[in-house]
Amino acid sequence: MSQIHEECGVFGIFAPDVQDVASTAYYALFALQHRGQESAGIVVNNDGVFTAYKDAGLVNDVFTARRLAGLGLGNMAIGHVRYSTTGSGGRENAQPIVVNHLKGNMALAHNGNLVNSYELRTELEEEGSIFHTTADTEVISYIITKERVRSGSIEEAVLAAMDRLKGAYSFIVMSPSKLIAVRDPHGFRPLCYGRRQDGAYVVASESCAIDAIGGELIRELDPGEMLVFTKDGIVSDRSHCGIAAKKLCVFEYLYVARPDSFIEGKSVHEARKQAGRFLAEQYKIDADIVIGVPDSGLAAAYGYAEASGVPYGIGFIKNKYIGRTFIAPGQAAREDRVRIKLNVLRAAIEGKRVILVDDSIVRGTTCERIVHLLRDAGAKEVHMLSSAPPFLNPCYYGTDIDSRENLIACHHTVDEIAKIIGADSVGYLDVKKVGLLTGEDTGFCKACFDGDYATEIPAEGNKNRFERPISENPKFRKREET
Repeated sequence: MSQIHEECGVFGIFAPDVQDVASTAYYALFALQHRGQESAGIVVNNDGVFTAYKDAGLVNDVFTARRLAGLGLGNMAIGHVRYSTTGSGGRENAQPIVVNHLKGNMALAHNGNLVNSYELRTELEEEGSIFHTTADTEVISYIITKERVRSGSIEEAVLAAMDRLKGAYSFIVMSPSKLIAVRDPHGFRPLCYGRRQDGAYVVASESCAIDAIGGELIRELDPGEMLVFTKDGIVSDRSHCGIAAKKLCVFEYLYVARPDSFIEGKSVHEARKQAGRFLAEQYKIDADIVIGVPDSGLAAAYGYAEASGVPYGIGFIKNKYIGRTFIAPGQAAREDRVRIKLNVLRAAIEGKRVILVDDSIVRGTTCERIVHLLRDAGAKEVHMLSSAPPFLNPCYYGTDIDSRENLIACHHTVDEIAKIIGADSVGYLDVKKVGLLTGEDTGFCKACFDGDYATEIPAEGNKNRFERPISENPKFRKREET
């Protein structure tokens, strides 16, 4: 229930025979809907013939029964749900991207954010490439296609592209005969695969999608690993493994992933409970009830209650028919959704000293509204705790914080924040604890908290860097000056 946007969800299936892979992708995307609500798309492969449909909207809005049937049967499919971290939302930037080239069709679904997309796109444009979207996913597809022309196989083209791509990318590529899954050498974004009883292999951003289509999780792809699925089986290429420090985004555990998912063998739900236990060690508050902000604050609140002895309770009733505030594009839309998304359970709150646990405090506006809801319901005290440390730095790897401008912790002290949002006190998780949510720090990216970036910082990091007015485009200005 925060105010940051996160990235996307990807899914792929390679079946042993021709079947209704479109419906499988559809159900998997439902399970991944929490990762992006701006657009959805599916591409089906039937013996090298690609049939695609994508549009802006939620999965069940984009794919009616008629549209799903129109995708036909096949033995492969890839799907995508999107929140835009580079480029605007809308149908033109929806994924998967389909490319037709000399060596056959290719479809691509991508989760993450490149830090060198601006430089790569500039290079490609100067060579004559024409872009139809403003998303960095199209840059990836062009790089792979360019390498494909001079490579012996699609696998070689993808590996060559990995040498050029910098930043966060977990993506799935579908060729006429192969399904390829790739995770960047840092492993910023999760990617796992599993198998169904009918022999179909599936790849997904989270294990919950594999569960949803009746599959069994096998394992997570290692950072830098490429898996190739063909009719002959699976081949793993590890040539890019171990070349960079592991940096899984720790916010996957704190907010992004569904609580029933496992990431790298660790339960997301248990990690959030651990955050609450850490908060109980830091903040010993005399209160009557601990409540969490649905949904990602609930487990942390339970962990706090478990460790502190303060009773856990349900404080909010959530409208199940509206999406995450976090993913609603635009501040006005986020604020409107808060009003209709949550209602306070007055009987549990009235006259009580309340500890309110949320996954993060980012801009402060949503927290302010939630605190006011509790005050209006008769809460005697409201103590706000965040299961994440203060956000102090932009993220360049797929979480939509591209500047420090709107981060409340960058401009105000904790006491000032408490006053701004109307709380009696505010507390954040200690940044030293955030890497220990799964028991040990096995390699997390915490740059949004501590500023320790794993890659170079992009010169052009703004989300809408490919959509600005011509007069503000540095490439245009440079050419005009010369």
